[in-house]
Amino acid sequence: MKLYDGGRAPNPRRVRIFLAEKGIKVPTEQVDLGALQQKSDAYKVINPLQRVPALVLDDGGVITESIAICRYFEALQPDPSLFGQGARQAAVVEMWNRRVEFHLFANVTAVFRHLHPAMKEMEQPQVAAWGEANKPRVMGFLDLLDKELKGRRFIAGDDYSVADITGLVSVDFMKPAKLTMPPDLSNVARWHTEVSGRPSALA
Repeated sequence: MKLYDGGRAPNPRRVRIFLAEKGIKVPTEQVDLGALQQKSDAYKVINPLQRVPALVLDDGGVITESIAICRYFEALQPDPSLFGQGARQAAVVEMWNRRVEFHLFANVTAVFRHLHPAMKEMEQPQVAAWGEANKPRVMGFLDLLDKELKGRRFIAGDDYSVADITGLVSVDFMKPAKLTMPPDLSNVARWHTEVSGRPSALA
């Protein structure tokens, strides 16, 4: 088994944090995104979509998409549970992970990919207007999340979950996207401080 990683990119980081929370170690190979190594013929065989991460299994099978990879490891090692236990908790974790993915992570990514000069070669065409359009969407969702976090410790409830991992990488990705966290979001700030302090956040 080998995990094709992508350094500081947020999706590979999601998987690394997840594995760290599980205490799972997997051999890795770095894909140099800056050098466009993900577009090489060799990597296209692994993932024709030319994205990271990708998990190559011992039998040669390949799993891509960060949450799919996390679900694979959750099934192999259910404890500690990061996708929720029981029907209700699992559904709530799924709900919040998708909300954070669609309304925060995707929007921060759009700002970065369409406005950052370093993405000129990867995001063709860059549409600056689309990057700008996503800035208020990011702030709107953070405001909603701040209200939700007023009544609970973590994004999906009292237990740390994959939704917190997605949230952490999303908020941290705001820095390279040149987005500033509004200072009045005290609940988001409290949550971010706590999840950033977990050893897994350094993965």
